[in-house]
Amino acid sequence: MSTRYVFLDRDGVINESPAPGEYIRSETKFRLLPNAANWIRLFNALEFLVIVITNQRGVALRLMSEDDLARIHRKMLVELAAKGARIDDVFYCPHAEDSCECRKPKAGLVYAARDKWNIDLAHSLLMGDSDNDEQLAAACGLAFVRVVDGHLA
Repeated sequence: MSTRYVFLDRDGVINESPAPGEYIRSETKFRLLPNAANWIRLFNALEFLVIVITNQRGVALRLMSEDDLARIHRKMLVELAAKGARIDDVFYCPHAEDSCECRKPKAGLVYAARDKWNIDLAHSLLMGDSDNDEQLAAACGLAFVRVVDGHLA
């Protein structure tokens, strides 16, 4: 049997979503959602590999640097690991809207992960909190689970 994968959106699924038009610009603003570690531990126990896919346009807007983003992701990984939850990889799009093929709902991030990890998309799923996430899942043949306010919808 092939390895199963779960793709998780970051903002709104793993951590508190910033207000519309705002960005998490530093690790001090990153706040885990209460259920995130539990979900990830469950996927780990079920032997899913866990991959985060996230749009981070704040980099293109120069509201944060890629180093700032790396610090935010390190904090996320450390906090989750402290709760026994493992993320296997993180893929992000730092580009402005309509300037690339990796910004969700386009499939570039999923395809990059697929190519790196040899993922069978038909046996994988995506957890997200937006219509863009749902459109991405449909375009890639992924099962989709919606998260609303940190809870399964």
